[in-house]
Amino acid sequence: MNNYFVILAAGKSKRFHKKKAKQLYIYRNKELIDHSIQKSLDSKLFKKIVIVTNNLKHLKKKKYSKSVSLIRGGKERSDSSLIAIKYLKKFKPNNVFIHDAARPNFSINLLKNIANHLSKHKAVVPIISSKDSIKYKIKSQVYNLNKDKSFLTQTPQAFKFKELYNLAIKEKTKVSDEATLFINNNYKIKFIPGENKNNKITYLSDIENSKTYFGIGFDIHRLIKKKKLFLGGIKIPFHSGLKAHSDGDVILHAITDAILGATNKKDIGTYFPNIKKFKNIRSSKMLKPIIDNLYKFNFSINNLDINLICEKPKVSKYREKIINSISKLTTLNKNQINLKGKTVEKLGLIGKEKAIACEVIVSITKYD
Repeated sequence: MNNYFVILAAGKSKRFHKKKAKQLYIYRNKELIDHSIQKSLDSKLFKKIVIVTNNLKHLKKKKYSKSVSLIRGGKERSDSSLIAIKYLKKFKPNNVFIHDAARPNFSINLLKNIANHLSKHKAVVPIISSKDSIKYKIKSQVYNLNKDKSFLTQTPQAFKFKELYNLAIKEKTKVSDEATLFINNNYKIKFIPGENKNNKITYLSDIENSKTYFGIGFDIHRLIKKKKLFLGGIKIPFHSGLKAHSDGDVILHAITDAILGATNKKDIGTYFPNIKKFKNIRSSKMLKPIIDNLYKFNFSINNLDINLICEKPKVSKYREKIINSISKLTTLNKNQINLKGKTVEKLGLIGKEKAIACEVIVSITKYD
């Protein structure tokens, strides 16, 4: 089918956060908008995905598929929608789906269901029943609505492009969604069951956590001459490196073990034993599959608290670089990572500068 998908992401999100645009907020390990982009791509239903945004500079830095286009949005939702519809006309689409970036939790099955119904209808809109009693006010009088005959509309909403275009360019008022254009002009809409999880994120409190777990990781290695020192995924200028079957990065080893502990998945040695295959392996390559698997099963890291235990090198000198490295490896915001330097007052192997150790506590959340 000749389908096009429009993601409206130009809002200022003042109710969500004073400083950060909602669509760029990290939600379940990636920016809110990326959930909609990825699902629309994965569905394989669309020739092109159009993102309407006022954060062009930020989004252009990302390496999206060639089928993804970025265009500047307007002041209001209806303005952005009209801009997208006019932009799409040159592609001569049969159908267009309009979606709000603030709804990241829709399913690919919903997209397919909408597409199936659109083959027989000019407009398809998902709806759900209201869980609350609904009232409305006219002047000073308050009235009850019949909840059984009231419903809430969701996005994506899908339309035959020609009909939507003709209605949109004639509309002079601001409308809250595209379904309103059809309703105001007495066009029929096919309403289908939406999804309760397809909620619109409006306030920061709308992002809720469930089932939090904790894990502890610890690692220690001796220092030896003529070996490079890696800590947190970066090379540290130092007279010695850490003796290990791998590169000996105690920070990444401890992070990996903490995650495995939080998910009840044994330890790092189970997955990377001391065999020839893993000789001199970089610890970042050991952490990556553990992180990928964590996110695959809908876990999200809330924060990492790291103690690097050594006399030298001084943590304060490399803290920012190490945190930046861990942020990239885990896709966490830097403010979710805390790195502390601890000494042992010259006691033992660490105190004699013959070893470096690290301990990590991780908090993760399981989402349904």
